[in-house]
Amino acid sequence: MREQDPKERIKNFNEVPYGYNEDEAVAEASRCLQCKKQPCVNGCPAEIDIPAFIKAISEKHFDESISIIKKTNNLPAVCGRVCPQEDQCEKLCILGKKGIPINIGNLERFSADWELKNKSQKENTASGNGRKGKKVAIIGAGPSGLTCAADLAKMGYSATIFEALHKPGGVLTYGIPEFRLPKDIVMTEVNEIKKLGVDIKYNNVIGRIKSIDKLREEGFDAFFISTGAGLPYFMGIEGENLNGVYSANEFLTRVNLMKAYKFPEYDTPINIGKNIAVVGGGNVAMDSARCALRLGAEKVYIVYRRTENEMPARIDEIHHAKEEGIEFHLLANPLKIIGNEKAEVKKLVCIKNKLGEPDDSGRRRPVPIEGSEFEMDMDIVIIAIGNGSNPLLLDTIKGLELTRRGNIVADDAGQTNIEDIFAGGDIVTGAATVIAAMGAGKNSARAIDNFLKR
Repeated sequence: MREQDPKERIKNFNEVPYGYNEDEAVAEASRCLQCKKQPCVNGCPAEIDIPAFIKAISEKHFDESISIIKKTNNLPAVCGRVCPQEDQCEKLCILGKKGIPINIGNLERFSADWELKNKSQKENTASGNGRKGKKVAIIGAGPSGLTCAADLAKMGYSATIFEALHKPGGVLTYGIPEFRLPKDIVMTEVNEIKKLGVDIKYNNVIGRIKSIDKLREEGFDAFFISTGAGLPYFMGIEGENLNGVYSANEFLTRVNLMKAYKFPEYDTPINIGKNIAVVGGGNVAMDSARCALRLGAEKVYIVYRRTENEMPARIDEIHHAKEEGIEFHLLANPLKIIGNEKAEVKKLVCIKNKLGEPDDSGRRRPVPIEGSEFEMDMDIVIIAIGNGSNPLLLDTIKGLELTRRGNIVADDAGQTNIEDIFAGGDIVTGAATVIAAMGAGKNSARAIDNFLKR
């Protein structure tokens, strides 16, 4: 796919890929073999009929293509941009066994964008929303909560989302940068979900403003908790309390939700400095590094304790980061952060690693090499090593079973040990992908329907 030149895009927050035009989309779709067994569908948590929507594109029936996608996926423009198709549907594509798989993600994005450009958004209302007389409260307006609410509305239930922030989208809004996922795309798709009859109440911190018990008193018959994994992990090393050390959560929230990249138009200044280290190897680390570069840093480094082969970030993310000039310090692990007399970051002290035996994740464990310590001059250090569950709500639900890491225990359908409470997404699995969270939302919507029909 055509995209912005790296030398130009590091100066702006505009979307990097341009997207397919109609001829490019038709040419790519025409490569599809239309397999009878349809292995790609098995790799799609959103349950899209992939061969059918691709066939529609190849025949230039673009309206039909997006209609097929929207039968099961309420966030197609989002998924087309941030879903890790290379590890899911495209991984199972027959063409990929000996060559290049169909670029399913880019085709999904094309269909969604074509609708945005070529159609006036028609009223998309659920037939008889709320007709079943049952009310469901969804806590969290991230991808899992939005999906669950939309599916429940289509089934005829009254679905209300309670969102702690002042905007919907969860990680789609506060976490993923504009150059990967424009926020007007998120809002457009959220508005389509609202047209189904879904009500979203903002600035509602359930667990503080209201409890689950209070919502029961107000007539809600079932609950879906999709609050995500918003509590950042730190390394527990000396110097993490210095000025200039950010969690990736805070850094990306300032940049994306609070529009720090548009300062002073938006009153959210953010201290950058010349040299920045981002600790971690996932998508969040790459997003943080690429944002820092665009905000004016001269040198940005990824510090990761394993090799590139073990990095959990998407291949495209790593590729784009390298193109943009971000340097990778691999097999390196921070030991401490040294500050100056003003308690500001001055140096990052690391140790080199070698890879040992595989750990519980299946990846080879990093083993420190004695005597290999080294220092890096730094102004800012961003910690991007993962997130856990925020106990704000969970501590208020008596008897709810949690894992030792504080995540909710739920079965495959999302049902917890409390029969009217369901949960899905990162609050159950820990930090995962947008599409996995959406899949959990779909599963729980079906389970809630079964529960309420008893």
